[in-house]
Amino acid sequence: MTPRKPLRSLLFIPGDSEKKLGKADTAGADAIVLDLEDSVAPESKQVARAKVAAFLAERPASKRVCEIWVRMNALGEEAALSDLAAVIAGAPDGIMLPKCAGAADVQLLSHYLDALEVQAGLPRGGIFILPVATETAAAALQLPSFANASLARLRGITWGAEDLSAALGAVSNRDETGAWAMTYRLARSLTLLAAHAAHVQAIETLYADFRDEDGLRRACRAARTEGFSGRLAIHPAQVQAINESFAPTKAEIDYARRVIAAFEAAPGAGVIGLDGKMLDIPHLKQARATLAAACA
Repeated sequence: MTPRKPLRSLLFIPGDSEKKLGKADTAGADAIVLDLEDSVAPESKQVARAKVAAFLAERPASKRVCEIWVRMNALGEEAALSDLAAVIAGAPDGIMLPKCAGAADVQLLSHYLDALEVQAGLPRGGIFILPVATETAAAALQLPSFANASLARLRGITWGAEDLSAALGAVSNRDETGAWAMTYRLARSLTLLAAHAAHVQAIETLYADFRDEDGLRRACRAARTEGFSGRLAIHPAQVQAINESFAPTKAEIDYARRVIAAFEAAPGAGVIGLDGKMLDIPHLKQARATLAAACA
């Protein structure tokens, strides 16, 4: 499968909203996620499938301004296979899998995609998968299953707190300070670890208050510092802040270049000194990763 650029922002768009679909190409997101699940009422599912299929048909890969993903309904639900049958011929860049119960669900979806790609005359393996991996208690406990799974279509792993809190019967998923409560911090941390163990992107969950740009930027910077490389968005107003927050700053790029140059000036050295600090090979790897992210 051809490597893809990292996704900083993934913007949800209800699949049945003609107005919002009409503005999707100008949102500036790295990827749009056409939603057939939670933002679409049961009686509107069929209409949403038709609109999403038409949207994809009008935008072949060569004409897309960003990646186009589709969030299907959960495996096991009656709507799931209908979703896939309706949209795969349009060759979406990926499928977001909600309520994913672990690596086995991603493998099952991959088998479905194998068959549907052949049926549609598409190259096998061209459609990626992004699971939402913490929406039930059992799912959160299965996050380690991604570490040793061989999942060629896996593009990243993301998490969500709202469905998990509903599954747990929780009154709130926040503590008295407004931060995530312990259970949700654990789910978030396991998502980060599972993604990196599987060598894919860790995608931070959504930031609910789309009017709070300052708070969004702080949350994005904190997530990037920890190792997340992108974030879900629920409103176009969030896209620019997310894109900027998950891109290396000029100062970070300049420092990374200095670190690399210092190691290149000392061939074979495992440790060097720079600005009064001792740096070793992990610092070199981090500097290279920073430049790779900037180039991407």
